[in-house]
Amino acid sequence: MRIALDAMGGDHAPDEIVKGAIQAVAEVDMTVLLVGKRDLLEPLVNQAASSKVRERVVIVAASEVIAMDESPATALRRKKDASIVVATRLVKEGEADAVVSAGSTGAQMASSLLGLGRITGIDRPAIATIIPTPHGGKLLLDVGANSEAKPKNLLQFALMGSIYMERVMGIKKPRVGLLNIGEEATKGNEVALGAYALLQENPINFIGNVEGRDIFGSSVDVIVCDGFVGNIVLKFGEGLVSALYSMVKEELKNSRLAQVGAFMATPALRGMAKRLDYAEYGGAPLLGVNGVSIICHGSSKAKAIKNALQVARQSVDQKIISAIQQNIPGKGSVRNDD
Repeated sequence: MRIALDAMGGDHAPDEIVKGAIQAVAEVDMTVLLVGKRDLLEPLVNQAASSKVRERVVIVAASEVIAMDESPATALRRKKDASIVVATRLVKEGEADAVVSAGSTGAQMASSLLGLGRITGIDRPAIATIIPTPHGGKLLLDVGANSEAKPKNLLQFALMGSIYMERVMGIKKPRVGLLNIGEEATKGNEVALGAYALLQENPINFIGNVEGRDIFGSSVDVIVCDGFVGNIVLKFGEGLVSALYSMVKEELKNSRLAQVGAFMATPALRGMAKRLDYAEYGGAPLLGVNGVSIICHGSSKAKAIKNALQVARQSVDQKIISAIQQNIPGKGSVRNDD
């Protein structure tokens, strides 16, 4: 297993990216191809890794970097030797089995679409991310690849999300819900109504519409929506968790008794923090492109990178691309009306 890792992408690159790669190969049988500026990467690898680990952390030179604020389309045209471009090219040419990056999401999407192409029958790829809940991780897609979607796109998202949750997360017959403003089949706009009809008619474990509050419940495993709504839901959830932590810390400072109680509850609080930590789930797969492409949070540190590499490895092991290819709309088993 060879995973191409964009070593120059992310807020904490390249230091934390290299640390994550080293942690991953120390725990799991894989080789990580660190793509980036050799003069920056070699000292980090040599300092942090044992000789045995260094054998499975291979540096692939790339002289350019696409910044977060650059236009992805323009940057890809001008920077042919950018780290994300080279990493994606390794997958296309069969030198790597998957690509992982914490850099510009737009650049990774564009690079994956241009370099790997779409799976035949999939009109638009979707970014799928795991939402931590009291009942385990729930898959939300799309969270940013498509600001608008047609009913057939939402059907494709549901199909890909269902396959991912079954193959990678080990959930048999995952329950799929359509994010809407009400549970009734008659609720929502034209896109939601059209998608509801398509989802009902296809071999997916579709449970109907779900509302925002249902995301954290136990009734659904895959939540489908367009990227505009999904990104707002994702960012709102991140902000809410951060605000709640701040409020708890502030309240604890105001009372000695509360501080004593917090000390006693420290193990439980740590457990809760771990369950809510996005780093536990690594990265978000870009489903629909013809290759495994894992998108990490821009602020990812070593732990998140390590877990993202493991997600990439699982996706390859479970043949997620071929599973989607075999079950895509248009193959006879799935209706895919406009």
